[in-house]
Amino acid sequence: MTATVIDGQAVAERLRAEIAADAADFQAQYGYPPGLGVVLVGDDPASASYVRMKRRACEQAGIHSVAHLLPKESTQEEVEAAVEALNNDPGIHGILVQLPLPAHISEERVLGLVSLDKDVDGFHPINIGLLAMKGREPLFTPATPTGCMVLLQEAGAQLEGANAVVVGRSNIVGMPVALMLMKANATVTICHSRTRNMKDIIAQADVLVAAIGKPAFIKGDWLKPGAIVIDVGTNKVDDPSQPRGYRYVGDVDYESALEVAGAITKVPGGVGPMTITMLMLNTMKAARRLAQTITL
Repeated sequence: MTATVIDGQAVAERLRAEIAADAADFQAQYGYPPGLGVVLVGDDPASASYVRMKRRACEQAGIHSVAHLLPKESTQEEVEAAVEALNNDPGIHGILVQLPLPAHISEERVLGLVSLDKDVDGFHPINIGLLAMKGREPLFTPATPTGCMVLLQEAGAQLEGANAVVVGRSNIVGMPVALMLMKANATVTICHSRTRNMKDIIAQADVLVAAIGKPAFIKGDWLKPGAIVIDVGTNKVDDPSQPRGYRYVGDVDYESALEVAGAITKVPGGVGPMTITMLMLNTMKAARRLAQTITL
């Protein structure tokens, strides 16, 4: 058996075309574009690259973007002031604080300061709390986990009653996607660095979301035959055969998993494109909500 490859790039391109049409309609209706504000602290190359990609994708879709690029040495007060400036800007409908922040900056305080109506990254404590509560719905859900859920839908996953295993418990991916899978009525197990018999747990998974940050950690023979695998990992590994001398691989050993899984995402080209797309979708949702509030 060879798995169906879940092409996140193709799904993202289709959704971005719909977002661009919605942004154009918004501009025509209200006379101004939807807006996204970004706060980046420090000069981490990966974070800077992600911010550039997000801003470029927004501009291509007709979403105006503004960036507050702060040096690594910025104080807590300076970072909070950047967030407040975006909170108070009527032309900005969504705010993204690029994580991780430098160690001396309180992530909790900064994320808690983001206006709930503009929390398009879905990391405000209230939004996360609502996500965790039965019968409640957050205004926004985090972009990467939401992208995972969309790809599961695209793959035809039947989540109700399914055994779902999430490998990784980060605040950015692992915990939120586990909560979203529970809301979809899956039976969810979270594995992490202290988990015993992880291989045996993964072998029971109808759905596997890998977000542990270890290259090719999960092998094909760990998987339940026919499982749907969403690989969030993006790990840089040396590869002299590549022009750049390296390549990116996921947390799942793709080649061996391809022979066992029912469906699997590519790395790159799987979850990555969906993250930016979900951020744009949330920005449009925020713009519509805020514009209607002003109109009323």
